Amino acid sequence: MIALHIFSDPICPWCFIGKARLDRALETRPNHPFKIEWHPFQLNPDMPADGMGRRAYLEAKFGGKDGAVQAYMPVVKEAEAAGLEIDFDGIKRTPNTLNAHRLIHWAGIEGRQTAAVSKLFKAYFTEGRDIGDPAVLAAIAGEIEMDADMIARLLASDADLDDIRARDADARAKGVQAVPTFVIANQHVVPGAQPTDLWERVIDDITAQLDAQE
Repeated sequence: MIALHIFSDPICPWCFIGKARLDRALETRPNHPFKIEWHPFQLNPDMPADGMGRRAYLEAKFGGKDGAVQAYMPVVKEAEAAGLEIDFDGIKRTPNTLNAHRLIHWAGIEGRQTAAVSKLFKAYFTEGRDIGDPAVLAAIAGEIEMDADMIARLLASDADLDDIRARDADARAKGVQAVPTFVIANQHVVPGAQPTDLWERVIDDITAQLDAQE
């Protein structure tokens, strides 16, 4: 198997789109060689613990309402092309995603990491749920067959907080500046929400190389 490390944030729309495009390639190549692992990268590491209102966040980030609308026009277009429904009007708060990354980490221990990532994207972008709320995160854990009560207890503690922060900082120190960022076999960096056909070519090339080595 070939390691495919994915650095992303569950409130990043391009990460949502990038995952959808990769998923489509994986579906067309069911014998792909990838072993996928998700890694933390916070778009807003200085976000208050309880998040902030979505409108205030966007207008501060993009210099007013018009700037926010302009910035998100290509996101809406590309999401629709990827077959995704994003309900931006349903997103009332921009959360701090540290706890969401903790959930992804714990899901990885149980072999449910990609399920957790998928559910967090859907919860935030489609269902309008506040994925900064520990109660919402515990409920999401239950929805992917994890122990919701245990996750609630972990979220109420400091478990793995320092580890997630350190991994985020390490990614930045190694040059990850934006997400999604994909790292293949710890050697090749693929930045951004790449199209499905690129991933198909990558999978075909790697498969051919592996076959030639046998």
